[in-house]
Amino acid sequence: MNRWARHPRCVALARAELRKLLARWGLAIVTDDAVLVLSELLTNAVRHARVSPGREIETRFSKEPRGVRIEVHDAAQNWPQPRMPDDSGGRGLMVVAELTACWGMEVRDGGIGKTVWAVVAVPGGGEA
Repeated sequence: MNRWARHPRCVALARAELRKLLARWGLAIVTDDAVLVLSELLTNAVRHARVSPGREIETRFSKEPRGVRIEVHDAAQNWPQPRMPDDSGGRGLMVVAELTACWGMEVRDGGIGKTVWAVVAVPGGGEA
């Protein structure tokens, strides 16, 4: 688990952490997709999770039998909503849905905020 200030620079730092972890786990094959999914989920939290100062965003990564699970936790009550893309954005959750085996949202442990998660699987459904 890593904790991040709600600042855009945390996205690049989190991507670097995920890249290192995937290399160590022997999951380099999913790096591009996993890093893009993380970028979309974490950017959403940075932009939209309006919470009190001191409330950090957390990322958690876990090795799955067929890939990696990416979680982004924040203390905001608002849940991401897919929307029609336009010139200002709106493609993030569509990208996440396209690149993952599954994804979703759930109430955060302790009941304050949410967790948005996604599983990026090894192509072809093989074991990681």
